[in-house]
Amino acid sequence: MENHEEPIVSKYRPLRIWIPLVLLPLMVAARFFSLWFPEIPMVWMVPSFVPGLLGLVILLWWLTLSRATWVERLVGFFGLVAGLALAVALFHKSMLGPPVVVFALPSTIAAFAIALVISGKRLSFHRTGAAVLLSFLVASCFALLKNEGATGDFGFDLKYRWAPTSEDVFLASRQAKASLAEGRKPTAESFQNPDWPGFRGPKRDGIQRGTEFASDWQQTPPKEVWRVRVGPAWSSFAVADSFLLTQEQRGDFEAVACYDAATGEEVWAQDIKSRFFDALGGLGPRATPTIHAGSVYAQGAEGLLVKLSAENGAIAWQADLRELTKQSPPMWGYSCSPLVHNGLVIVHATGPGDKGIIAFDAETGEVRWSVAADKDSYSSVHLTTILESEQLVFLGDSGALFLDPKTGETLLNHEFKITGYRAVQPAMVESNRLLFTSETAGSQLIELQKTDEGLTATELWTSRDIKPDFNDFVVHKGFVYGFDGATFACVDLQDGTRTWKKGRYGKGQMLLLGDSDLLVVISELGELVLLEANSSDHRELFKLQALDGKTWNHPVVVGKRLYLRNANEAVCYELPTK
Repeated sequence: MENHEEPIVSKYRPLRIWIPLVLLPLMVAARFFSLWFPEIPMVWMVPSFVPGLLGLVILLWWLTLSRATWVERLVGFFGLVAGLALAVALFHKSMLGPPVVVFALPSTIAAFAIALVISGKRLSFHRTGAAVLLSFLVASCFALLKNEGATGDFGFDLKYRWAPTSEDVFLASRQAKASLAEGRKPTAESFQNPDWPGFRGPKRDGIQRGTEFASDWQQTPPKEVWRVRVGPAWSSFAVADSFLLTQEQRGDFEAVACYDAATGEEVWAQDIKSRFFDALGGLGPRATPTIHAGSVYAQGAEGLLVKLSAENGAIAWQADLRELTKQSPPMWGYSCSPLVHNGLVIVHATGPGDKGIIAFDAETGEVRWSVAADKDSYSSVHLTTILESEQLVFLGDSGALFLDPKTGETLLNHEFKITGYRAVQPAMVESNRLLFTSETAGSQLIELQKTDEGLTATELWTSRDIKPDFNDFVVHKGFVYGFDGATFACVDLQDGTRTWKKGRYGKGQMLLLGDSDLLVVISELGELVLLEANSSDHRELFKLQALDGKTWNHPVVVGKRLYLRNANEAVCYELPTK
């Protein structure tokens, strides 16, 4: 008699893997989307959030349509969550926040899905265990890294956790110096008439005037004069009588530092206890010092506004914007470079009531007036002369705010709303036109008139052909030159139409050599590029790798010398003149 045994029916079934097979390539494509389409406004949101959202869809697939047993589904889901939470607990503090969302979360879920795709036909609980284990191992890898900030396309500057940072190298080299070099010491008179008094020059327009430069840098290239290490910051330079002023992070202190422009040697530094870091912008101050009447005014990223003696850095007064506004620093830190005018020091700092644009007495540090303003802005207050009278202009997410510089009285609130923030300066065109921009809504040119009702504005055109993010533009001979996303562009000032768009320099910065029809561009990767200010064509005349590392700092030209810096180093070049 034959013995017929019934086949054993497994409770496990092959997984339905076509869904993660579709979603995984989409996660990879989303991560690199901003590299392929850098000109799209707010493109950084795609690599920032889409991979993580697709990862959550994968988890939804696992819990509902995967064909796994309910025990597998619950063990897999909670095992992945627990493993990620354990790994995050081991992360370096710089990896918390955006790096978790942008990297750790989607990578961990992707590893979980890849293991399930590979072992999906294995009818055993081992497939779930393998997926949880692989996801934990991938998440744990991020505990070996630290983050030094994001790039303009939302890539992160990730380094080995125990490797010295550029700040570590700078501090070690500074400590190794036996003493500072004995050079020419500044006097009060040295800072009475600064050549480049602060952010983007005398008019905050990014235009150098007074020297005519040669354009053939291939034949006569810039000559490197000196190169020094500096502490992290996105500050630029202020220049007076062969002295440079800037800000930088030095351990637990933000320093306002004075350097000899001839040698790069430090002359003096004033340390102010403050340390600001965010996972996107990185470490250190964001604003640029302002030199005025023998004093230096500097705004720290955490909100400490100081007045210093330009001669030796001694503190005259200090104001804490956090206490004044009852607010913590904005997402990317206080970034407004102080504007000094008619005995007032004017900055942007929002808070309850009338806190927004605040004017301090330059001598005492006491608040003279304040007026409410948009919170979502990283622009600096701008002084303009419209129809022979002075106004302050401030750009926020709702538009352009015009104020009386003496009293803070609102003269005009011109609406041009955007999603997000503004982080560039406006440009005066002729005596009564103002151009301002945004990454999301494009650029707008308005004409201002004085009427019996006060100051009024008429829109002349709005264009999406040039949309800088935090990269300032210049106006020259009827055309606008600047960044449209990560690509350089030229726009006709008459109607806002683009004449050309070419040259990918990342989220770099630029200035105009106004008497020479030349544009100096410093790319996000530290490459120095010379362009002809030509409205009909993109003409690249010269390239040089000038700085090591991400560069968001504005370049400065005074006399024959070009001063560049980033979060790692500063360099001085002598430029060829005609």
